[in-house]
Amino acid sequence: RQPLCSRLPSTPIAVLYLDDRVFTNRRLKCLWVEGKYALLVSGPAGAGKSTLCSTLIQHASAKNRNIHLFNLDPAAENFDIEPEIDVRDLISLEDVMDELNLGPNGGLIYCFEYLMNNLDWLEEQLGEYEDDYLIIDCPGQIELYTHFPLMQILIENLTKLNIKVAAAYLLESQFMDDISKYFAGVLSATSAMINLEVPHINVMTKMDLIGDDNVVTRGRKKKDLERFLEPDPDLIDQINTTTNEKFHRLNKSIVDLIADHNLIQFIPLDITNEDTVENLLSHIDNSIQYGEDEEPNEPADLDDGDFDEEF
Repeated sequence: RQPLCSRLPSTPIAVLYLDDRVFTNRRLKCLWVEGKYALLVSGPAGAGKSTLCSTLIQHASAKNRNIHLFNLDPAAENFDIEPEIDVRDLISLEDVMDELNLGPNGGLIYCFEYLMNNLDWLEEQLGEYEDDYLIIDCPGQIELYTHFPLMQILIENLTKLNIKVAAAYLLESQFMDDISKYFAGVLSATSAMINLEVPHINVMTKMDLIGDDNVVTRGRKKKDLERFLEPDPDLIDQINTTTNEKFHRLNKSIVDLIADHNLIQFIPLDITNEDTVENLLSHIDNSIQYGEDEEPNEPADLDDGDFDEEF
């Protein structure tokens, strides 16, 4: 007789086959394994990725939830919360640049390729956090999501480890002060969403900077901010009219495509407002299906008496 696997799938088992007999789980409690969860936090440099990670961890801790920080940026220097898993323990950008005479971008690509070739290290690190929730603080270089398949490979391997993955793309509120910069950010978010192919949310960070006297809004009314949280294609018309007509029509067509398919919406985040933090965490939980798996009450030892014999 083959022993039952200690890690059962995340769906209830209706029938178990042992030797030549078939047993149902009428007397067994549901055999679920609570999955692991991972949130990839990405976005341009300065968007507030590390701040978001620490804010969510502290907010969850106040609710007696455990969220662990995983630093995936080999060039990172300072953290509000010390990461429990740190890619710099495997390889750091500074060492790569010194030893291989590479620049920052080339060195970062090398670091990720090195990680992809040493996924056993990653699996070993993740194995220490069973049935837990990870927030992965990613580098700010957008080419990692758009030009190289490195993040996709990482996601595939996380999925193989029975980890449910979602992604959050961050854009800071100051982008709203420049329409061209704002739509460039929208396109970057769209590109990341399409390339990563996982449940995806977009976050407009640093909303605490919004105010009547703040340069970010230049006197815009707060109700007008909805046009940025749900990108309004008419905003493109505010770009300097001296823009070449062909480029303007191209920009307009791209923006209309995003709006017509409702591809991008931003969740506002003001880290000084607990309600916006809770709202964001709820969106993340929904996208990642957090809590849908129940924690198992796995029997210490299973024998024939635990089953009703059918045949």
